[in-house]
Amino acid sequence: MAEEQNWEEPNNHTLCANNCGFFGSPTTLNLCSKCYKDHCLKEQHLSTAKLAVKKSLSLPETSISSLALAPAQATTVSTDTVVDEPEQEVVVKPQPKNRCGSCRRCVGLTGFTCRCGTTFCGTHRYPEHHACTFDFKTMGKEAIAKANPVIKGEKLEKI
Repeated sequence: MAEEQNWEEPNNHTLCANNCGFFGSPTTLNLCSKCYKDHCLKEQHLSTAKLAVKKSLSLPETSISSLALAPAQATTVSTDTVVDEPEQEVVVKPQPKNRCGSCRRCVGLTGFTCRCGTTFCGTHRYPEHHACTFDFKTMGKEAIAKANPVIKGEKLEKI
């Protein structure tokens, strides 16, 4: 029927490069919107992974300098002296959000997040039950001071 009416498809429509069946666009690398979004997310994850690997493989400058000086110092340092090594940063694992910070019980969606930033079960949700580090007293003082500003009336000049 298209041949009878001399109907031609426009040339600007191209199928997605991933062959998902949708139309792609030259601005999105000839991908459809969903495939382009997946492509961008994949590139972002790869770049963060590369940075993490590069950071873990590179030595800090202090340890590089201590490694370079170690053979030279080994001949001049006596056995009585101790060479101090640079302190390494302690990496703290983030606590999973679905576990209680005190008893490690699985809390799922019913966990309570305290102002100290940790999730707790129903038993340990109160600050006195989990040794909370948040300073409620200072927060209360600041809230009262903010809600009740000091108001002084202007003094009148005496006649």
